Amino acid sequence: MKYLIPLLLLGLPVHSASVVPNFTRGTVSSETTSRTEVTEIIRQVEYSTGSSYTVTGTNINIPSNPKMGANYTMINPGEPFQFSETLLGPGISSETQIERTTIIDSFTTSISVFTQ
Repeated sequence: MKYLIPLLLLGLPVHSASVVPNFTRGTVSSETTSRTEVTEIIRQVEYSTGSSYTVTGTNINIPSNPKMGANYTMINPGEPFQFSETLLGPGISSETQIERTTIIDSFTTSISVFTQ
């Protein structure tokens, strides 16, 4: 009996239905929004490892080897003059800090149209 059932199934007709989509055309749309925010902090520090001595002026007698405590004299006493003396020792000579924020907004729209 167990051999008879498979033989009976072989003789039955087989029917299939075709698969047909229920649409003829359509569209798909999508929207994407994104925001990127970047904050940067830039810090620049300049160091001096030695000493620097500078003397400038007008109507001033500056010796060929200027140094701190040198005797500076006026060339024409009583006339206008300018005199500047700068000593920069070792350490931080300048410091700069910049903070900036960059914001990027992006908006994308996509539409797909399909037909059958």
